[in-house]
Amino acid sequence: MTGISMQDLLPLLLSAGAAMATAALRIGVILVAGAVGIRFLRAAFLRLEGLLVKAGEATETVPGATRKRVATLTGLLRTLATVLLWTVVGAICLGQLGVDITPILAGAGIVGLAVGFGAQNLVRDVISGFFLVLENQVRVGDVAIVNGTGGLVESITFRTIVLRDLSGVVHVFPHGTVGTLSNMTIGWSGYVLDVGVAYKEDTDRVVAVMRRVAEELRQDPAFADMILEPLEVFGVDQFGESEVVIKARFKTQPIQQWAVGREYRRRLKKAFDAEGIEIPFPHRSIYVGEASKPFPIALREVAAPSGPAG
Repeated sequence: MTGISMQDLLPLLLSAGAAMATAALRIGVILVAGAVGIRFLRAAFLRLEGLLVKAGEATETVPGATRKRVATLTGLLRTLATVLLWTVVGAICLGQLGVDITPILAGAGIVGLAVGFGAQNLVRDVISGFFLVLENQVRVGDVAIVNGTGGLVESITFRTIVLRDLSGVVHVFPHGTVGTLSNMTIGWSGYVLDVGVAYKEDTDRVVAVMRRVAEELRQDPAFADMILEPLEVFGVDQFGESEVVIKARFKTQPIQQWAVGREYRRRLKKAFDAEGIEIPFPHRSIYVGEASKPFPIALREVAAPSGPAG
């Protein structure tokens, strides 16, 4: 049995070394290409972020809200794109090393399918949250009603929306469970008033007083920036049991409608008192016949008890 000489091993070693060098060179090129791709993606997302911020700030009422929303979206997209790119780079590198990646891809597909079935609610919440933020339906700091529950929006993630109501109770809603969402503070807010006065009052005079008080409120420096337009009076809206209802509306900055409405009601009450305008309370008048007479009440004298016989 003859041994293998160095002359026989040298071609094999040279061939293996050349193959390894070639694979290493290819892997290096692939890694460099991946790094260049990451830089390209970062620049592209920064450009996209700038365009979206510029487009959104034209209609934005809360300073900085558009930038935060866009940064959240582009950050998520950049993370997903980075993970996908490096996954592809890793698979190509394994292929250059002679590793059969077909079983790996098949196994990853099976694991992904299992995770998808097990976390379908989570996936639903994340997808719903993505479009919720993308479409700017609600923002942090808004007052919204979600599934019939109202409150201030404290935080929005890609899985949940968190509200705090007036009592301080925190309500957490997964995005996938949001059936109805009403935002009370997008662009501007409205405060609707139903002002009831007695039937004997002149409604034109009442409306004049309402407009005067509203204009005085608009001239107040503490409320001037909150009110966007003069008081809009819709007119007589309803005949109640003991009152005529006049409907009106203030158009205010977002979330300022309640402060404006409370102060306006306080001033309007004082103005009605000064003008002698009656704000009725629920009561009923009962009539018996057309000219009923007072009911006679007979009083019977009660004799004092006699004392004991002397």
